[in-house]
Amino acid sequence: MKHAFLASILAAGLALCVSASATAPAAAPLMGKWAVDTSRLPMAPEARPKSVTITFADAGKDRVSMGVDIVYAPGQEVHSKGVSAVDGKSFTVEGSPEADAAAWEHPQPNVLVVGLSKGGVPASTRIYTAAPDGKTMTEIVSYYDNDGRPAMRMHYFTRAN
Repeated sequence: MKHAFLASILAAGLALCVSASATAPAAAPLMGKWAVDTSRLPMAPEARPKSVTITFADAGKDRVSMGVDIVYAPGQEVHSKGVSAVDGKSFTVEGSPEADAAAWEHPQPNVLVVGLSKGGVPASTRIYTAAPDGKTMTEIVSYYDNDGRPAMRMHYFTRAN
């Protein structure tokens, strides 16, 4: 369960690599490096990762680069990165145990909605919202629990750069 939770953070980061709008100004509130507040993760303290960071950068020609770095509690590290066009079409997510495809919508400059799937089955929907001051971001995750019931959780990020 804890690895699935952390994998969801990784998948979210991969999804975000194409989540900015096609123009740099609209994407600006979400661009940069974000660190998860591990003290607020909904899991036992001993199971929480040491750190999780997601970095988004303009890669030119309507493309966004993304990197996800996770250091798990026992010390194992996961480093993922990707570059993708921001054309609003479904795209492949690589290296995630939770998702192999994603699609996104950018309804406001500081809001991003991402839908993830794995093997053609919905995995989760995520809503990222950067605060007006650009210093914090929340992620609302809507998913189905192990009993097939809808559930939600929230993650808290701070700008790390």
